[in-house]
Amino acid sequence: PETIGTMGQLPNGAVLLVENVEDIKSINPINIEKLAYITQTTLSVDDTIEIAKELKKRFPMIVAPHKEDICYATTNRQNAVKKISPFIDGLLVVGSANSSNSKRLVEVGKKAGCNYSQLIDNVSDIDWRSISGSKSIGLTAGASAPEILINQVIEQFKKRYEAKVEFIE
Repeated sequence: PETIGTMGQLPNGAVLLVENVEDIKSINPINIEKLAYITQTTLSVDDTIEIAKELKKRFPMIVAPHKEDICYATTNRQNAVKKISPFIDGLLVVGSANSSNSKRLVEVGKKAGCNYSQLIDNVSDIDWRSISGSKSIGLTAGASAPEILINQVIEQFKKRYEAKVEFIE
C-alpha cells in the first residue's frame, strides 16, 4: 500500500514497480539515461541486494540511493533472525498481517532455516500445540509492534515453561 501510494503522487509511468528479480526482465523505462531506483525501507535486505545487482546489470547507468535506504530497525532485526534461525525450533514474529517488515521477518526466518516461522498479532495467536516439545523459540517483532505485545508473549512463555530470555542483536 505504501509503494502504490507513493507511485500515485507522480505522473503515470514515471515510476516502475519492481517487486523481484524477475520483474526486471519485463520493465521498459522511457529514458534509461535518467534512471534511478529507491527501495521500500522494509524490504528484505537480501532480496534488495539481488534486485539492485540485477538492475545495475541490465541498466549500467542507473543511479543508486546515496546511502543505505533500508531502515536500521529492519536491517538489525533481519540480521538477528538470520543469526538465530539455524539454532531455534520455531520463530514467532509479533506484527500485523499488513506490516511489510513483519512479513519479511517470517520470510527471512524460513530462508535462514527455521521452517516454523509464524506471524502473530498478539499472544492469543500463538499455536502452542505446534511449538510443544520445542527447546528454543525465537521471538522478534515488526518495527511498529508495541513493546507491550512482545512483553506479553515473553510473560506467557514464562508462565508455561521454564523460559530463559537471551537477547540477540
